[in-house]
Amino acid sequence: MDPTFIVSFAALGAFVGFAAGLLGIGGGMILVPFLNFLLPMLGVPSLIAVHAAIATAMATIIFTSLSSMRAHHAHGAIRWDIVKLMVPGLLIGGLLSGGAVFAHVNGLVLAVIFALFVVYSAAKMFRNTPPPVGGKLPKPWAITGFGGVVGFVSGLLGAGGGFLSVPFMVRAHIAMPKAIATSAALGFFIAVGNGIGYVWSGAEYTSVENGMLGYVYWPALIILTAMSMLTAPWGAKLAHRLPVKVLKRIFASMLLILAVQMLIETIRVHMGA
Repeated sequence: MDPTFIVSFAALGAFVGFAAGLLGIGGGMILVPFLNFLLPMLGVPSLIAVHAAIATAMATIIFTSLSSMRAHHAHGAIRWDIVKLMVPGLLIGGLLSGGAVFAHVNGLVLAVIFALFVVYSAAKMFRNTPPPVGGKLPKPWAITGFGGVVGFVSGLLGAGGGFLSVPFMVRAHIAMPKAIATSAALGFFIAVGNGIGYVWSGAEYTSVENGMLGYVYWPALIILTAMSMLTAPWGAKLAHRLPVKVLKRIFASMLLILAVQMLIETIRVHMGA
């Protein structure tokens, strides 16, 4: 890989890790638009650039969530009873999404879905209102079923699932810190299920495209993971010193611009194909 791209991925990973630690957001929202721009320059076919961007972003969560999960577990904040119930659904939903559906969804459709997800997430950052509280956790089978939904939807977005799992838990009177901690643990299993699926469904690219493991571009994965795990703790330490509410709104505006640019570029590629 050209040194310019190594530096680019290192800088991107450092920024993603820092922002995730500071603002408590998933790195996929940042990574996907940038990867969609960078990967075609490294030889990844433009028609699968969105797929590769989402798959590579999700694969980073396998490693970054382990670090986060360990820290939350040390504070006793993870509701492992919920994790155990959701894991079967997360894995099945992830394997179904990443392994069966993902490869058959047009890149432009994926870009539209991702853009809508960013708009939803940005709106939440602007409002900065907590999810409503009320009710209780449903029956075990329903929790497992909900895990399947989370795993499936996350696989189409390259996200760790917190946008669904955290509100679900808060509505059941689980304190926000424990909901976030539990979501971090769930993210690992979402990423594993979908990661296996991406490698399986994109197997044809492993032997014909340099650096591809299924839909995952592994050289970028290594650099991004290493740098984001290094800088995430710095962001977390500064979270109590900086105006996070203001920064979230600025960040949300940036995400909207990136998502629109990604959508325009994807439309250009697919309309010209």
